[in-house]
Amino acid sequence: MRIQTTLFVDDVEASSHWYQTLLGLTSGHGGKEFEMLMDADTIVLQLHRMEADEHPGIGLSADAPAGNRVVIYYESDDVQDSHERAEAMGAEVVAAPHWNELAGHTVFTVRDPDGFVVSIYQRGEHV
Repeated sequence: MRIQTTLFVDDVEASSHWYQTLLGLTSGHGGKEFEMLMDADTIVLQLHRMEADEHPGIGLSADAPAGNRVVIYYESDDVQDSHERAEAMGAEVVAAPHWNELAGHTVFTVRDPDGFVVSIYQRGEHV
């Protein structure tokens, strides 16, 4: 079983660019209504325009706060490099890189253009 997270966003192309820049992903689909973001041949994230009508009855509302009670975690091989990219692209850094002793990783947190909270971490020694 594999999880495939889909975020419903306001601007698919802008969100795709944001995630590609921050995480080094590539486009697997592209377009104004839907995107599949890839790490090699693995789908990592799907982006879908909220107003697109391919998923009737899913029960989402454009008026609901984006990312309410959701944090998206990505594991990185180099959390410091990921943080530098976030800073360079002007991402809203919610929490600077810090060591989380209980989890055993260094982590930092940003907010994406639609308000979703994204934490990027590196397991192992404190970096």
